[in-house]
Amino acid sequence: MSTATTPSADPVELSKGAASSAAGQSWWQRDSADSAKRNLALIGVLVLLLVIGAWTRSDIFLDIDRLWSNELTVLTQASSIGVIVVGMTFVMISGGIDLSVGALLALASVWCTTVATQDLGPAAMVFTALAVGAIAGLVNGGLIAYGKLVPFIATLAMMLSARGLAQNISGSHTQITADPFIKSLAGDRLFGVPYMVIIFVVVTALGWVLLNRTTFGRRTIAIGGNAEAARLAGINVRLQTLLLYVLSGLCCGIAALMVVSQTTSGSNTHGDLYELSAIAAAIIGGTALTGGRGTIVGSLLGVLIFTQITNLFIVNNLQLDIQRIINGGIIVAAVLIQQFRVGSFFRTRFNK
Repeated sequence: MSTATTPSADPVELSKGAASSAAGQSWWQRDSADSAKRNLALIGVLVLLLVIGAWTRSDIFLDIDRLWSNELTVLTQASSIGVIVVGMTFVMISGGIDLSVGALLALASVWCTTVATQDLGPAAMVFTALAVGAIAGLVNGGLIAYGKLVPFIATLAMMLSARGLAQNISGSHTQITADPFIKSLAGDRLFGVPYMVIIFVVVTALGWVLLNRTTFGRRTIAIGGNAEAARLAGINVRLQTLLLYVLSGLCCGIAALMVVSQTTSGSNTHGDLYELSAIAAAIIGGTALTGGRGTIVGSLLGVLIFTQITNLFIVNNLQLDIQRIINGGIIVAAVLIQQFRVGSFFRTRFNK
């Protein structure tokens, strides 16, 4: 009795079919365009916020000079937290979290403004801030990568320790600095643009290159997608994790110099709740809490949206408690939106 056999599918034909199917899709319908779609949506949100501003405070948002001045203020306010968000984005893409960023900023600001450090000049102040941030990040990374601590616990412990150490060094007093170079970072401009904003743009650009054009960035994404698979592929997951937290700490050191320049002081209260703002901005920008997905451009837009919303609250004299309630709602909404794949939504809509 003979049996009929079904011819097996030719792999070449299958690959050709998959290729032709992908070719039949428009760019807008492909998964590879998801990041671009999210960024376009975020730009739309920014435009909407400006429209709301024009409706609620037309005296500011419909006057070109006052609008330009206001938006420069927004960019300046976004600069220090924006630098921190760049480091936070790398950590979150890898599947981690860093709750210590605000405390590290405070510690770096206090340490670089001690009398002993200031006596050595501005170069020593800059080096101290960067070194404190990087070393603290090294401790975080070491505890997580080699000590096998959960990132939440390790960075929470660092947050408490760093804030306490900053308070101990400063004696709970504000340390004033009058160094001309440090003050110039916030006071001087290049072609009408504050140095603070230029620093923010440079750090963001370097972060984009590091994430998108280097093996460091590809390894970060691979670890966030599947750490075990990344290890089996030959990636040194522990070393990569260590370096990611050093990068986050270094960004905290840069941000500390910016805050010291803005306030002309170092204080153990600097950076209060910065960790929540940084995480919120990264989430709004499309960085996944579970890791494996995120973009520097998206995080940049997330920072600008968060800061623009705060600016709208301020110019409309909204009470602080109401501001915090709304900010909390925004974070929840951003996380809920992340549960839906943008590409799948559009395919469902347009492929019927």
